[in-house]
Amino acid sequence: MAYRSDDDYDYLFKVVLIGDSGVGKSNLLSRFTRNEFSLESKSTIGVEFATRSISVEDKVIKAQIWDTAGQERYRAITSAYYRGAVGALLVYDVTRHMTFENMERWLKELRDHTDSSIVIMLVGNKADLRHLRGVTTEEATAFAERENAFFMETSALESLNVDTAFTEVLSQIYQVTSRKALDAADDAATLPKGQTINIGANDDVSAVKKAGCCSS
Repeated sequence: MAYRSDDDYDYLFKVVLIGDSGVGKSNLLSRFTRNEFSLESKSTIGVEFATRSISVEDKVIKAQIWDTAGQERYRAITSAYYRGAVGALLVYDVTRHMTFENMERWLKELRDHTDSSIVIMLVGNKADLRHLRGVTTEEATAFAERENAFFMETSALESLNVDTAFTEVLSQIYQVTSRKALDAADDAATLPKGQTINIGANDDVSAVKKAGCCSS
């Protein structure tokens, strides 16, 4: 495959990481985008994001993954944080049942701020700490099924299922986007020539990258 620059992509998708503080959101982000893990990682202050491109069905998809502090005092950022997100990883710590219980609240907040077509994956992180497990796989699977979300257990430490979780979310977003594009094309076909349909809000960061047509 020919080398493609960082700016050479077909789709840009914004994905948000949400969940309580200390569940490992930042290490999931660094493991996926830089293949790094730090036992010394500090709590995130405010918001960070990182990017990584992957291939799905011969398309290059650039993921812009946002990570936020889970502490209550940073909750004022919500609407800007969620704006334009087309995918979300709801992360809990398999050793701390309270972080799993809080998934319901995080999920409500997510749905209050995003489009109904958002792709959601429930992620049970720190699956390497098997002897300390406080949330069963069955309990989490039942919750994910009830909420129509995907589910996966990961370990950022052991690099278990991290790539798989992100790649699955991005692949599912691509499927949703492709279906929307087909539906829009069908709608456009019924319109008189010369009319255009505007799809999506202007501030939506997740959009098909347009080829520069009239740039000098």
